[in-house]
Amino acid sequence: MAIHNFQNKLLLLSIFLITKTIAFGQDHESTNKNKFRQLKQEFATPNAYHNAAGAPGHAYYQNKANYDIKITLDDDKSRISGEETVTYFNNSPDKLTYLWVQLDQNVRDKNSETVKVRTMKMDENLDFDQIRRLHNVFDGGFELSYVQDSKGKDLPYTINKTMMRIDLPTALNPKESFSFKVKWAYNIQDRMQFGGRSGYEYFEEDDNKLYTIAQFYPRMAVYNAVEGWQNKQFLGSGEFALPFGDFKVSITVPGDHIVGATGVLQNSTDVLNAKQQARMKKARTATTQPVLIVTQEEAEEAEKSKVKSTKTWTYKAKNVRDFAFATSRKFIWDAMAVKMGERTVMAMSLYPKEGNPLWGQYSTKVVAHTVKTYSKFTFDYPYPVAYSVNGKRIGMEYPMICFNFGRPEEDGTYAERTKNGMIGVIIHEVGHNFFPMIVNSDERQWTWMDEGLNTFLQYLTEKEWDRNFPSRRGPSYQIVDYMKGDKKFISPIMTNSESIMQFGNNAYGKPATALNILRETIMGRELFDFAFKEYSQRWMFKHPTPEDFFRTMEDASAVDLDWFWRGWFYGTDHVDLSVDGVELFKINTRDPEVEKPLAQAAEDIKSSYIATDRDAKSIPQTYVESDPALQDFYHKYDPYSISILDKEEYQDYLAKLSDEDIDIMNQDLNYYEIKFSNVGGLVMPIILEFEFADGSTQKEYIPAEIWRFGSSTVHKVFPFAKELVSVELDPNLETADVNRNNNYWPAKQEPTRFQLYKKKKIMRWEEAGENPMQRAKRAQQREEELKDTGDSK
Repeated sequence: MAIHNFQNKLLLLSIFLITKTIAFGQDHESTNKNKFRQLKQEFATPNAYHNAAGAPGHAYYQNKANYDIKITLDDDKSRISGEETVTYFNNSPDKLTYLWVQLDQNVRDKNSETVKVRTMKMDENLDFDQIRRLHNVFDGGFELSYVQDSKGKDLPYTINKTMMRIDLPTALNPKESFSFKVKWAYNIQDRMQFGGRSGYEYFEEDDNKLYTIAQFYPRMAVYNAVEGWQNKQFLGSGEFALPFGDFKVSITVPGDHIVGATGVLQNSTDVLNAKQQARMKKARTATTQPVLIVTQEEAEEAEKSKVKSTKTWTYKAKNVRDFAFATSRKFIWDAMAVKMGERTVMAMSLYPKEGNPLWGQYSTKVVAHTVKTYSKFTFDYPYPVAYSVNGKRIGMEYPMICFNFGRPEEDGTYAERTKNGMIGVIIHEVGHNFFPMIVNSDERQWTWMDEGLNTFLQYLTEKEWDRNFPSRRGPSYQIVDYMKGDKKFISPIMTNSESIMQFGNNAYGKPATALNILRETIMGRELFDFAFKEYSQRWMFKHPTPEDFFRTMEDASAVDLDWFWRGWFYGTDHVDLSVDGVELFKINTRDPEVEKPLAQAAEDIKSSYIATDRDAKSIPQTYVESDPALQDFYHKYDPYSISILDKEEYQDYLAKLSDEDIDIMNQDLNYYEIKFSNVGGLVMPIILEFEFADGSTQKEYIPAEIWRFGSSTVHKVFPFAKELVSVELDPNLETADVNRNNNYWPAKQEPTRFQLYKKKKIMRWEEAGENPMQRAKRAQQREEELKDTGDSK
């Protein structure tokens, strides 16, 4: 392959010129386009509540809401009703004349704006669930019976879609509290038909339901120094912003149900039999294998019973932002202990028999692994329990409890993809206990602050579970296709949660990749891990903003990352760095014993291509003709012979050099000048791998600050003792570079992967959703059918 733009030059270079070549200049663009300008305009101004270091300021405050809730579940009607008392504490310096309460369940009201603003295109293949949602045939909004003060007096209120304003009889002053009561009810939707984060799953074969219930009660909105009241309407994508508080929740369900919830069960002797209580006691010391509290045999027996009696399960939770629960007579229940310093955290799982053997084998162990791994990178998990609950087609998180998909086939077999998908979603949803349940960011505004950070830690946790775990997000190469896509359909990470395009890539994949690049490539693990842990611990049980995260990462590491936040979080540029050319330079030593033979060799090479009279060009013909004495010398003169004057001049030159200068000259190094360009616009470090003629390699890391003068091209000189034969940019795929074809010198094309197929589609077992065992079983059945018909083909 031809080598582009490679020249071998013999140059006369002083040490000054060598230095100047290495410290080359850059062309400047207008400073307002410089990608390294500080984020002063983009960031909110630091203040007494959120300071310039990214920490809570000296005047930081947050309000609190305590709840006492009594719930009744009507299993026959799939309906839930409740009465709650809310005590709201005003820790702000402001007088509050009204309170805002979130009615998220109104997103399921028949007149919900969520349905009105939902876009859709017709397709040749639509299922009935899609059509059903189009017609919005389910009515699941809140039905409020009353809103009263603590003495039973009606309070004036106004409902605006998913928000309710309660007008206070008198202003709520700083450091005061106010209690009010709400009675409510709503119809629970079938999640398999209508989707959603909360609802029930119906099992037709045994006529039972599995309830995963969340956003089920009127919840206080956040009031803070950043938003005032965070009362942005809930349209379905932007999740939740909630104050911390203490909960007491009593849940009345059919007497054969098992209930798991946020918090600690207060009345286990009332709802568990003696065997179950003994098993739970054993589980509290079991640190290697889960202990079954409710066995599969017991759960299957309960499926048949359907008792008419009820039981009330009472849970308490301190300093949580929300409450959720799951209940079903189908639940198998296992638990194990996780030592967290001197405390014991209970890792637990609830799942129907349809989840086995996968869930019994993996779920609770994955919960324990997640709690321990996340704690290593943030803070010790502070809550007493962490539940994983199995539901179909769901992945949702709440304090101490989460709902997760993943089931084997009906015969108990499963593919590796199914197992890994289940493990991945459990890690992700249990991990949400840290972000945003404890580091309580505003999900209604910024999805990435919990999903992105959590997906990043999910990746680290998956790799600690299994080094070869097939993580979907995290490594930089996995975000390339998204980054190089049509910018019309890509929004910056710093986009409001309800307006994000390509939700998963934007709020999960890209920020997780960015943090992984920060940790592995830009900051290094030691600096990154310290800063990330500092952010986590600064904002435990508090409400951080994006600026708090950005500023803390810089404050705790002494690494200026404004260029990184600007490019990755505020923009949509992609990474495409290019190696544009390589030139070789050698120092002219002025030693005639060295330089003249080299010059002669170069001239001989040139003469082999172009006929030339070397001697005639050495002395101009006019000189010879004007001086007859030179005519005889002309025929004997050799410009490449070494004269006494050449030697004396060389000695004079050496006498002016220092020992260090002479040492540099005698090293006889090759100076390779390489030109790079930034095609994609997103600045990143230049990571190189050099290969030499002797087969050895060398890596070089050049920080992103090489682009700091705003240029789209830079040059860099590399001195090597060896002969350079190739250069590769980003050899380990660290930077999410979208075009590998311009990453090589000499030029090299990377193949594009494509798959051959026949026009007439042939059903493969993978496409049919089968695993190899199921396919083998189906093949056996088919063979028996053919034998019965006498057809052996």
